[in-house]
Amino acid sequence: MKKFVNDPAQFVPEFMKGIAQANPDLLDYTPEFQMITRKGGPSNSKVSIVQGSGSGHEPAHVMAVGPGMLTGACQGAVFAAPPVDACYETIKACASDAGVLVLVNNYQGDRMAWDMATEMATAEDINVKQFWINDDVAVEDSLYTVGRRGVAGNFFVIKACGAAADQGKNLDEVYAIADKVNKNVRTMGVALTSCIPPAKGTPIFDLGDDEIEVGVGIHGEPGRRREKIHSADKITEELFEAVAKDIPFNSGDRIALMVNGLGGTPITELYVIYAKAHELAEQAGFTVVRNYVGEYCTSLEMAGASLTILRLDAELEALLDAPAETAARIF
Repeated sequence: MKKFVNDPAQFVPEFMKGIAQANPDLLDYTPEFQMITRKGGPSNSKVSIVQGSGSGHEPAHVMAVGPGMLTGACQGAVFAAPPVDACYETIKACASDAGVLVLVNNYQGDRMAWDMATEMATAEDINVKQFWINDDVAVEDSLYTVGRRGVAGNFFVIKACGAAADQGKNLDEVYAIADKVNKNVRTMGVALTSCIPPAKGTPIFDLGDDEIEVGVGIHGEPGRRREKIHSADKITEELFEAVAKDIPFNSGDRIALMVNGLGGTPITELYVIYAKAHELAEQAGFTVVRNYVGEYCTSLEMAGASLTILRLDAELEALLDAPAETAARIF
């Protein structure tokens, strides 16, 4: 497969440089630590929200930095956790008197890096807490995790926490918002094709032209099963049923409904999925009060999609509606 790549080893720093150059009034870029922070730095009166993980999931992580969202983020190589020193430097760069909340998607590499970085920052009297996101219902454990994976539901945790921090809530209150969102958000995805990391140049798994991977992970991890492709409606029905029954969601719930592209699926196909998902939500007695269709957490150019449902209350609805601005411009 052809890609816009110069040197695969420079792929991550080159795209991060581009993000910063395209948003000069919004972002600062520190190449030494593959770190992007809000222009002007943290506010001492507000909790800072920090994240960092492997590249290849954009706009997740570094493209979610901006007012009302993350204060800063660092990147590892494609599908690799950021180095401990990058995590530590990101916490330090974003440290404020109000404290720092680190949002970690549940992957072993990310947890190890952020655990060590948090310990180092705490030893320097930085007020920092961690929260682990695990919204993927597909499998209980995976190749990369003990427990469920953190996937597209990450967007809602960032959005709600970023808004709460900007409103001046303290660190314990922002942490409680992260916990509320995580307990009320569920996701599952499906792949039509594999992705191709630039440094590898070939697909990371084989999937037949007539096959799909149900419950795929965002690093191409196996899901629940592999089977012959069905209609879009049938695929959507399976995703919706798995997600909606997990908490479970109940008739009468007010929800945010997200159809997230995995990087290689046209927006038109995502809306085909959304149309069926919305219909299923209404049949289940849910009220869709917010919807999101686009790319929020990808797997390079993998063709596929994930479906996310977030149960809302008045507090979460207001936090989702709060103003925000990022490089991804996804609001």
